[in-house]
Parts: sequence; structure tokens; C-alpha cells
Amino acid sequence: MFVSELRCVICGRTYRPDEVKYTCPVCGHVGTLDVLYDYDALRRAVPRETIERNPDSSIWRYRSLLPLAADAKVPPMMVGGTPLYQSPRLAEHLGLNHVWVKDDGRNPTGSLKDRASALVTARAMAEGIQVMTTASTGNAAAALAGLTASVGLPAVIFVPASAPEAKIAQLLIYGAKVMLVQGNYDAAFDLAVAASERYGWYNRNTGMNPYTLEGKKTVSFEIAEQLSWQAPDVVVVSVGDGNIISGVHKGFRDLLELGWINRMPRLIGVQAAGSAACYDVWKRGGDPATMQPINAQTVADSISSDLPHDGVKAVRAVRETKGAFVSVPDQDILDGIPVLARLSGVFAEPAGAAVYAGVRAAMSEGHVRPDERVVLLVTGSGLKDIRSAMRVAGAGYPVVPDIEEVEKIRAALNLPVFK
Repeated sequence: MFVSELRCVICGRTYRPDEVKYTCPVCGHVGTLDVLYDYDALRRAVPRETIERNPDSSIWRYRSLLPLAADAKVPPMMVGGTPLYQSPRLAEHLGLNHVWVKDDGRNPTGSLKDRASALVTARAMAEGIQVMTTASTGNAAAALAGLTASVGLPAVIFVPASAPEAKIAQLLIYGAKVMLVQGNYDAAFDLAVAASERYGWYNRNTGMNPYTLEGKKTVSFEIAEQLSWQAPDVVVVSVGDGNIISGVHKGFRDLLELGWINRMPRLIGVQAAGSAACYDVWKRGGDPATMQPINAQTVADSISSDLPHDGVKAVRAVRETKGAFVSVPDQDILDGIPVLARLSGVFAEPAGAAVYAGVRAAMSEGHVRPDERVVLLVTGSGLKDIRSAMRVAGAGYPVVPDIEEVEKIRAALNLPVFK
């Protein structure tokens, strides 16, 4: 393990990896920590070819680039190795030359957040943790519930009672102890923090636990490797708490430091108009450390956040890559679900489909050019939120079991006949 130190994003203080557990003791919860590596030593010890020869297609093919001992046990679930589809029909529709869709809904519990939970669970096992906890609108909770179930580690989950039924069902099926919070995600977050402080449970909360980002950065490793170590020009990412786009940034930054890619892609962060704290502070050129809570309201529950807990890193990721934030209305997000599915074959939940609405907004605002190589990162499966999908899916055609009735519908739809 080549971790050299943990550094506060606010004050810049550094700590030994065993010195702090969550955030900077001086700056408090806003002082999230960067996990830094001895890149010179890592470069010497881990040639890129050793990764390429590794038959393991999960995130553990990159174990040497992660904050985990070489002999540490890892959960048995197959996390990572998700497909990157080139989508020429989607590209033509958008007016772009090259578009890829990274389908992270293919992870075992249906979202990118399995990457974070896999790493945090592995670290918990190595440290002899007895109980884990987290707050979530559903995906991070399902990820933690599934990964901890696979190793027999108890999990206590705090989730808004309003979360989609499919997401709550996952938690219960996996056997997690589910606290249905009568409030929003931020209320659940605060309650999980209070519980971890009172009971000593290990907290996976996004933006609080520095290692969630380290798990999520593996999606960038995969994108780079799947593109033959040629970084795309642009990666479009939906943003709620800010941890995923921060992880994407960290992954490409690690690869650049190692010399495995020769440039950073620009990052486009997509926020729902009703949950756009990062967009607002970026747009006005403000300090993300001073962001104030808003009353977040959006159909895309996975990116709904009053106060992004990794907002400082998220805004930094966009600014450092000379990218941009865009804000899109809920209806555009919902409308993107069937369009994305019908042109790429990827069925996304609202937060995942937000990247379709986001890339259109980014193009109209001049943040993305038609000749650029663009990756849309889909973070969660559409099966996570069937109710939202049904709002825009259209309707079927009721028919009695009579071929003549089928013929009437066929003719009305002008479907071809081949004889």
C-alpha cells in the first residue's frame, strides 16, 4: 500500500493514514480529506503492464493503486469491470462524432456506489470492524447492504422513508437494519453521523469517509484502460453529494501522475435544477467551502442533496479540469430515460439518465464541441426506480387473443409485413 498521507481540502493540514478516521479534526465535517500516494514509489513498483496482464476484471485488478494492503481480504462480489459501449446512434442524435456510455448500473446491486462500498468493506474487514453504517437515498445503502451481507458484517442503514420502494426492498432483502428516516437525505446523513459517534459504528457516509472516493475512482481506471489508455476529451457525470465526480477526477489524476495517460479529460457535472448547490457556487465563482444548505427537490433522488458533503472536491474537480457544471430540469432528466435506452441500450435511473440531459445542455452552452470524444457515465440501473421510468415509458397496446385484432394495431402503427 503506497498511501503517504491524508490532506485536508480546506486548510491543507496533513495526517498519517492511521491518525484520523474521517474528516479534518480542525476544519470539521467540511474538511474532507484527500488520500495521497507516493507516486514515485508506485510508478517504480507497478508498471502498467502488470495491470494489463491481470486476469481479474473487477476493481481488484487495480488493488496496487488502492489504499488496501496486498494481503487484505476483499468481498467476493464481482464489482467493477462494467462495459463501456460505443454508441454511434446516440452520437448521431446528439450531433457528436464519438460517444461512449459507461454502464455502471451493471454492478451487483445496480449502481456505481458498489465500488465505494467494496473498498470500505474491505478496509473494515482488515481493521476488525464489527458494525457498519451509512446514510443514503438508496444506492449507497444498497451497495453497503449487499457488500456487507456477502461477508457477514452487520449494517445499519439510515434512508429517507420517501426513497423508491425498489431501493428499500434491496436493503431489507440483504438483511440490513433499516432506519426509515422521516426526513430527507441530509437528515439521514446527520443521524448516521450521530449514531456512529455514539455507538462506535464505522461510517461509510459519502464525503465523510475519505475511502469512498478511492473506490469510486476505479471507474476512471476502467474508462482509461477500455480506451487503450487514451483519456477521452470529456466525461459527463451526474452530481449530488459530489463524491462521484470527485472520484472520477481523482482516478484520472492518479493515472496522470503515474504517466499512464497524457492529459486530463474535462469534467462536466450535471445537477438537477432543484438540487444545484454546486452549479450555483461554480456559476458565481464562489467558495464551495461556504456553500449553504438549500431545499433540494428533484425526481432524481440519487443526486438530491441540500448541502453536498463533497462539494469542495466536486467544484475543484470541474475547475481544475476546465470543465463546467450544468443544471437541468426534472422533465429533461425523465425524458432522457427512454431516449438513452432506445439509442444506446442502457436503461438508467433518473440520476443516471441526467447525463443525457446534461450533455445536451453542455453543448448548447458551448462546453462540449461536436468533434470531441465524450463519455457519459451512467451511475445506476433504471430498475432502481421503475415508477419514474413508467412516467415516460409510453403505453402498451391492449389486445384480445385474436390475430385480426393484432392486424388492426399493426396497420395503425404502419409496421412492415414480410412475405
